[in-house]
Amino acid sequence: THKKNISEMSGLGRMMPFTFGAFALASLSMIGAPPVAGWVSKWYLLNGAWDAHSMTIIFVLLASTLLNAAYFAPIVYQGFFGKPSDADLKHKFSEAHPSMVVPLSITAVISVLIGLYPSFFMRFVQAIFPALNLATS
Repeated sequence: THKKNISEMSGLGRMMPFTFGAFALASLSMIGAPPVAGWVSKWYLLNGAWDAHSMTIIFVLLASTLLNAAYFAPIVYQGFFGKPSDADLKHKFSEAHPSMVVPLSITAVISVLIGLYPSFFMRFVQAIFPALNLATS
């Protein structure tokens, strides 16, 4: 679409639901919200920082969450709930080529699966790399 400004992305989520849906899940992961993989990593980092009594790390993780939410949430909101411009309605953008959308969709599904079943994936990685000492709780 060659869009670079958030204000230009209004309504593109309705025209490109798979692309923007994958972006929305990636945004949730960057923010660290459940049920995606970013939640799992942020949870482990917060638990480790809490156990180490490191309020600095906890503050950095929380600040990162807020900054990511402030950056990504408006893009997702504009994409799905913004009113598309007249030029966009005339152009009628559609999904990208399947060679782009399929990998995005697969990655989004994997991210959700990791978020929902983190111990399964930790055991899988440990089976591949047995020398790693990973906690599987």
